[in-house]
Amino acid sequence: MENQDINEENINIQEEGNTQSEPLTQENVTETPTAEELLAVEKDRYIRLYAEFENYKKRTSKEKMEFFTYANQDMMVSMLGVLDDFERAIKEIAKNGNAADLQGVELIYNKFKNKLTEKGLKPMEVKAGDSFNVDFHEAITQIPSPSEDLKGKIVDVVETGYTLGDKVIRFAKVVTGN
Repeated sequence: MENQDINEENINIQEEGNTQSEPLTQENVTETPTAEELLAVEKDRYIRLYAEFENYKKRTSKEKMEFFTYANQDMMVSMLGVLDDFERAIKEIAKNGNAADLQGVELIYNKFKNKLTEKGLKPMEVKAGDSFNVDFHEAITQIPSPSEDLKGKIVDVVETGYTLGDKVIRFAKVVTGN
């Protein structure tokens, strides 16, 4: 009895296999793409290729603009030291120098600073009492805050930070209250 059941199952499985294979071959034979379908497929492929090319053009033009914006970044970073030296010289001449020397150094300093500003360099506006932000500030030390409202905030600015366009090229060095 068991052998007969097994034989019947095998026969049923073979019949199912035969019925499944027949429709597949009939479908494959009858489905040949028409000229309109081929045209639609090629048109879709063309539109996608055109869109991809337009995206490529936009991306490369954006990369070129970014390159030109930040191409002089190394030169700007090297000039920041000269700018800092001018600021220190102005402070010292103001303390113990004469007014004519101070006026001459300030004139050169302002002209130099204006030329760098024309090229996209901007000083960060940081003052005592501002909130400390790691995206723009570098804490060089912490001191006990002189007042309760300066805890976790900037107490003193040691060195000015600068941005070129919208990119930080030198973080502002600050002292924070603890």
